[in-house]
Amino acid sequence: MKRIIAFAVVLCLVLSNVSLSQTAKGKIFKKLMADKLKSSQTLLEGLALSDFGKLNDHAEELLRISATEEWVAIKTPKYLLLSDEFRRAAEKIKAKAKAKNLDGAALAYVEMTMTCVRCHEYVREVKEAKLNLPGQPGSAVAWSAGVHRTPAP
Repeated sequence: MKRIIAFAVVLCLVLSNVSLSQTAKGKIFKKLMADKLKSSQTLLEGLALSDFGKLNDHAEELLRISATEEWVAIKTPKYLLLSDEFRRAAEKIKAKAKAKNLDGAALAYVEMTMTCVRCHEYVREVKEAKLNLPGQPGSAVAWSAGVHRTPAP
């Protein structure tokens, strides 16, 4: 009996630690996305002011952010491809800033922004699809299939 109680306590601790870890990762991810937005806005400012130093520094910051473990929202080949496209565009901004090529930096900024939009759209679609998997409690498919029933009053 003591073993069962000890096992239950350990199991509860492990499960609570996993959920805390997921919560912490979620907070870090949200901060990374806020930092990404801030650096992207500063890139636009750098373009408007022809500030090549600002362009270089914030493209570098975006590369740093995208290299973190927490950057990975979902582990799919398409997400990894979109992340690579984002990094290539940020690298191109750096190269164009170094060459003092404002038009090239602006085009790379547009490419990077479009990659962000496509990626965010993709992540939303994947998350929606997971919510609608058959048999998942609360999913639209589960409700329509009668899998999730509310108790009778």
